[in-house]
Amino acid sequence: MKKFFKDYKIFLAIVIAALIIGVAIYFGIRGAKEAKAPSSLAECLAPSEAMVTKIIDGDTVVVEGGYHVRLLGIDADERGYPCYEAAKSHLEELILNKEVRLEKDITDVDQYDRCLRYIFLDGQNINLQLVEEGLAICRFYEPDTKHSQECKTLEKEAIENKIGCKWTGAEPSLPLLSATYEKLTTEKTGLEVVFVCNAGNYLGKVVVVEGKVADAYRSKTNTVFLNFEKAYPNQCFTGVIFSSDQYKFVQNPESYYSGETVRIKGEIKEYESKPEIILKDPSQIEIGE
Repeated sequence: MKKFFKDYKIFLAIVIAALIIGVAIYFGIRGAKEAKAPSSLAECLAPSEAMVTKIIDGDTVVVEGGYHVRLLGIDADERGYPCYEAAKSHLEELILNKEVRLEKDITDVDQYDRCLRYIFLDGQNINLQLVEEGLAICRFYEPDTKHSQECKTLEKEAIENKIGCKWTGAEPSLPLLSATYEKLTTEKTGLEVVFVCNAGNYLGKVVVVEGKVADAYRSKTNTVFLNFEKAYPNQCFTGVIFSSDQYKFVQNPESYYSGETVRIKGEIKEYESKPEIILKDPSQIEIGE
């Protein structure tokens, strides 16, 4: 036996080394796969009743336990937009350091692993209250539409009565942009200029919308989509250029307009619960300077 090990010790050493390397590679690959596993299976672990410990902005809060909660059915201004501070401050006044009830609709969490909930305090739907007070707009996506009709009614009343930060100013829905335009102005078009994320309030009307193209892409059917303020599928508005009209536009409009602040003129239509304008001619779109 001693002679066997002596004669084959180099061979045995190679076999053992190969086994060690093989095991290391197996667990390395397995670990990498687990690390890349999507978080789509995540669930909201926040209790149905919890203390609000922090306000992120007008539609996102943190509750005890460190759970982030995105208020369902509404959209408040982000930092840099006119009503950001007003919505955030009022939400702090309403629910900060108070115990609230979190009501689930259909979807449990979003792609950022935030709990999706309606927030209630003393029986009052805080999500809808922000809309009623003109500090947020309705933004419902299937299948989470439990309070959509009530929200739309409150939003319509807020707009008509010019209630709150969103609807009181001369151009309350426009963000704080410094871009200037030569053609698509109210003076030259006779049309109202609105922020793209409020375009859903003007369905069926011809207006000029303004916002930043967050991303753009060309589909398999050769249609170009310009997605505003947030990348697909979280965009609040889309400009669409069908293949039959693209010969009129600059080459590769999906690259040309991406990242630019622009204005688009046209009739606001709705597709899959999101507003859009179909661009048939380059005169409908202008990049801000």
